Amino acid sequence: MITLYSYPQLFGLEDNNPFGLKVFAFLKLSGLPFEHRHVLDTSAAPRGQLPYLTDDDETIGDSDAIIAHLKRQYALTLDDALTGPQRDLDLLIRRALDDLYWVMSYSRWRDDNYWPQFRDALLKQHPDIGAEALEGARKYNFERYRYQGIGRYEPDAAYARGIASLRAMANLLGDGPFMFGEAPASIDCALYGFVASIWFYDIDTPLKRFVATQRNLVALCGALRERMGQRAAP
Repeated sequence: MITLYSYPQLFGLEDNNPFGLKVFAFLKLSGLPFEHRHVLDTSAAPRGQLPYLTDDDETIGDSDAIIAHLKRQYALTLDDALTGPQRDLDLLIRRALDDLYWVMSYSRWRDDNYWPQFRDALLKQHPDIGAEALEGARKYNFERYRYQGIGRYEPDAAYARGIASLRAMANLLGDGPFMFGEAPASIDCALYGFVASIWFYDIDTPLKRFVATQRNLVALCGALRERMGQRAAP
C-alpha cells in the first residue's frame, strides 16, 4: 500500500508545498492507488522533510527519490520515450525548480506584503494550526532563508531571480502542451507542482503576475489537471 505524507491543502490544491504537489500529480497521472495523509509533524520523515512516501515496509523521502522509486518499483513508462538530451534537460529544470522554491517560500513567509494573506489563508482553512505556531514557523524560515542566501536579498532582487527561472521554463515549454510534446512526462508533474502553487494561490505576488503573462504555463496546469481527472482550476 502506497501512502503519501505531505503538508495540508490550501487554495483548493492538495498540498501547500510544491514538492508534495509534484508527487501527488505523478501518482495521479500514473494511475497508482495511494492514500494521501496530510501532516505537519516531520519527525518520521527521512531527513525531517516533507513529502515522504511509504510503500509497504519501505519509506522514501525527497520528491525526486520518490518518483524514481515508483518508476522502478512499478515499471512505470511515463519517461521511457525521453531522449538522452531530454533527460539532461529534465534534470536541469528540476534543479532550477529547487532554486525557485526559495523565492516562492520567501514570498509567503518573509515578505511583509504577502505574509498576512498566506497566514490568514492557512488559519482559515486549518484553524487547529494556531497563529502562535505559524509565527514560530515564520521565525524558523527566516533563519533558513539567511543561511540559504535568499534572505539576504531585497524583495525586488529575489523576485527577479524567480521570474528569470519561470521565463526560462516558459521558453522551453514553447507551444506545449507539455515539455516534451503531446504526452506528459514526470517533469510536467514537477512544473505543475510549482506553477500551480503560484497561479492558483489567491495571493497577487510578482511571481503570479508573471505567470499570468505566460499562457503556456497556465495551459500546462489545466492540461495536467485534465489528465488527472480534475477540473481546469481547483
